[in-house]
Amino acid sequence: MNAAVLLIISIVVLAVGYVLYGGWLAKQWGVDPSRKTPAHELEDGLDYVPAKAPVLMGHHFSSIAGAGPINGPIQAAVFGWVPVLLWVLIGGIFFGGVHDFGALFASLRHKGQSIGEIIDDSMGKTAKKLFITFGYLTLLLVVAAFSSIVASTFGVTTAAGAAVEGATLAANQSTAMISILFILLAIVFGFFVYRKNAPIGISSVIGCVGIIAVVFIGLNFHPIALTYNQWMWILGAYILIASVTPVWILLQPRDYLSSFLLYFMIGAGIIAIIGATVTGHGSFAIPAMGDAALKGTGVFTTGTAFPALFVTIACGAISGFHSLVSSGTTAKQLDNEKDAKPVAFGSMLIECIVAVISLCAIGFVWVAASDGTYASPTQVFAGGLSAMIGSFAPGMQDIMYQLLILAVSVFCLTSLDTATRLARYMLQEFFVENGQTAKDLTGYKKVIANPYVATAITVVLGVSLGMTGYTKIWPLFGAANQLLAAIGLLAVCTWLGAVGKNNKMFYIPMTFMLAVTICSLVQTIKAKLTAYTTGAADIWALIQALIAVLLVVLSIILAVIAGKTLVKQFKEKNKGNAAA
Repeated sequence: MNAAVLLIISIVVLAVGYVLYGGWLAKQWGVDPSRKTPAHELEDGLDYVPAKAPVLMGHHFSSIAGAGPINGPIQAAVFGWVPVLLWVLIGGIFFGGVHDFGALFASLRHKGQSIGEIIDDSMGKTAKKLFITFGYLTLLLVVAAFSSIVASTFGVTTAAGAAVEGATLAANQSTAMISILFILLAIVFGFFVYRKNAPIGISSVIGCVGIIAVVFIGLNFHPIALTYNQWMWILGAYILIASVTPVWILLQPRDYLSSFLLYFMIGAGIIAIIGATVTGHGSFAIPAMGDAALKGTGVFTTGTAFPALFVTIACGAISGFHSLVSSGTTAKQLDNEKDAKPVAFGSMLIECIVAVISLCAIGFVWVAASDGTYASPTQVFAGGLSAMIGSFAPGMQDIMYQLLILAVSVFCLTSLDTATRLARYMLQEFFVENGQTAKDLTGYKKVIANPYVATAITVVLGVSLGMTGYTKIWPLFGAANQLLAAIGLLAVCTWLGAVGKNNKMFYIPMTFMLAVTICSLVQTIKAKLTAYTTGAADIWALIQALIAVLLVVLSIILAVIAGKTLVKQFKEKNKGNAAA
């Protein structure tokens, strides 16, 4: 397969899906540009702040991207490029796009509140409590996993304490320095745009120049040398502050500027793939249907295509974390309902393009990835694309490698503090009843729902888990995240049915994702318990097994409640039709 042809076909398919299927969904659900959004109705200067469409697109895209659309396709490439590509394209349009767009739309009609409140409206209070418990546990895994990934790309040691050496050491120190300077740049950008009303166009140009400047400084001046554990504590302090800071100070401007790095990464990827192909270097060595002998080696995942493929490739096709972002921070900032389609559905499909680029990257360095040359999917991604660029512009290879590593790190950092803010929302909403706000609570509920206390609890638990290392968390996070997607689909489906709108497009995605993820978690439970009881793994394996059991039980209960709700809605609809 020719990498450039594969990429071009994928972009065309996704563009057609956006125009035709995305437009059809908007009509079916009744997106109304004249309707007042929660950002205007409940504007408070902290969480509810209307954002210009490009700025919000930057926040949403940066928040959902993270490492998911890069890691997943690379780890799943062992199953072959055909299954990976089909799942990215079909999953992105008919699963992930529906999931993200639906979650945002439903939240807009619920005052920008989370999926938990949507479930309360259509499935009842008990279901809401169960979902928030499930969602909060998943967000703790997000905080743990992404803090570990960021600390690994900043530190002079690994999670295991081994020293980082050579080019990787320099890249880590540069990435850390650039990330710090990037945060300071975002704060200045936000001040001028939101407090001095600086024109967004001119500010964006200056912001991009600023990004180039901080990258130049960081590449040439990076004196900070801290260990993995030291960075974990610093990241904990950072997200503790960032998650309770008004969104206009850091979240909106930082994510908007981050999106330019992501667009750069996508552009660089497209240029690399096409350029390498045109110059006769665009090799694509991944077998069409995979190589079973490579499973579980190097950067590759283990297991059979069902369910492993659909759990490993999350953000590039469908991800439960997206529904929390859509209904958590994005719904509170959407300026107009007409922006919901490009922000949610559009961002999901752009993320699919990132997944395809990742597939092309590992295709170029397939031999090196197969023999264990690369230590992580991020290195495969940066190494593959920079090697492509080096094939026709040799002097740019090392610079591109560091810039791509930086881009991935920035998106992980963005997802990290967004996840912490979302966890704070969910912990607060757990105690709030219909018609209440967090201000109405009393006693211990008021204490826990306090923004600072709720955030501190999340940070301590998440960072403590992250100390164990990314590799121990990611397998459980993948299944939990995909199960959350199934529950998000269930929630929006039942709500649409309750308000009399077409919800049939959810039936297949939610059923399939439930089957995939429950099957995966059962396999995880069995493997972890076996490893623990035979002495092949430590206590963390037992903890993972217990968390997996809890997630399976919660999801089954929620699925039963949702099923009963949908059956009831169906009967009432038929009864109404018969009466008519």
